[in-house]
Amino acid sequence: MKQPLFLAALALAACSPDYQPEVPKGEAHPAAGGKLETAVFAGGCFWCTESDFEKVPGVKSAVSGFTGGKSDHPTYEQVSTGGTGHYESVKVTYDPSQVTYPQLVHYYFRTVDPTDAGGQFCDRGDSYRTAIFVAGPAQLQAAEAEKKAAAATLRQPIATLIVPAGAFWPAEEYHQDYYKKNDLKYHFYRSRCGRDARLKEVWNKKA
Repeated sequence: MKQPLFLAALALAACSPDYQPEVPKGEAHPAAGGKLETAVFAGGCFWCTESDFEKVPGVKSAVSGFTGGKSDHPTYEQVSTGGTGHYESVKVTYDPSQVTYPQLVHYYFRTVDPTDAGGQFCDRGDSYRTAIFVAGPAQLQAAEAEKKAAAATLRQPIATLIVPAGAFWPAEEYHQDYYKKNDLKYHFYRSRCGRDARLKEVWNKKA
């Protein structure tokens, strides 16, 4: 009896589209020589953050990984156990002639619950906290401006940290594009974790 019910739940979750905020309109700028740029975000489960960003026009790739800690070449098991200081995070490679960094940060805030300091949705602990890892003053200025705007929109303190970017370590291959490789399991996890339901609750129509 349990297996048919489980499969039915998987199918139902797979039919439910992920919560998808809009990317704000704005003027993108052409990069010199068509050069791509990168941005690093921690938004809880990196499967979900990767999935969210790969839907954005202008984003060329999103890689799940770890950053913010001290250990080199951390494994998923080490990070999830705790003690490494690393966050589950995603490195986004994008074309600035199609989407700007401020637009990505605006979008990022609406794919997380930035008021939660203890993790994201059903995933609890330091490795699931939200953070923006900035490279240089331009990214810092944009991140701070969007954080301030998010606080004004939600009328609540924002727990998302803004910290200098450091080494980024890609996660194991089976984590990459998990939402594509394991569509049913991914949607079931995302639904059961309450991610989209909580995003609607936090951001309502503002997302």
